[in-house]
Amino acid sequence: MADPAYKRVSTDQQSTNRQNLVPAEAGTSSRLHPLQRPKSGELLTYARPGDTVHVSEMFRLVRGTQHILDVLDVPHQGRLALRIHDGAFSAMDLTARHPRTGELLSTVKFIVQTHAATGELHRGLQRELT
Repeated sequence: MADPAYKRVSTDQQSTNRQNLVPAEAGTSSRLHPLQRPKSGELLTYARPGDTVHVSEMFRLVRGTQHILDVLDVPHQGRLALRIHDGAFSAMDLTARHPRTGELLSTVKFIVQTHAATGELHRGLQRELT
């Protein structure tokens, strides 16, 4: 069993120091869908059922509500665990599924979408103020 980590920076001038959970190479480009980034593809190819994928914070993996549910479906399909280490998502079980349907629980989906929308608002305000 492995514990791969996903690190990402938005530009080549940034560092992954803040994301240092375990050594891993970083990928760039926040404009691509998270599942189309080369490094996330490599990570998902490398990960095996039962592995835990580590991410320092959810917004290193996704940037908004449009992609977050797509990304959360991948660990479920690959039988992977997803561990977010910092921020609002760190205390959540992002793999909680309905026992009969296998769908992401509605309460988890709601909380994830709410946190993601709040993150988008925060980033938008930062851009407007700088």
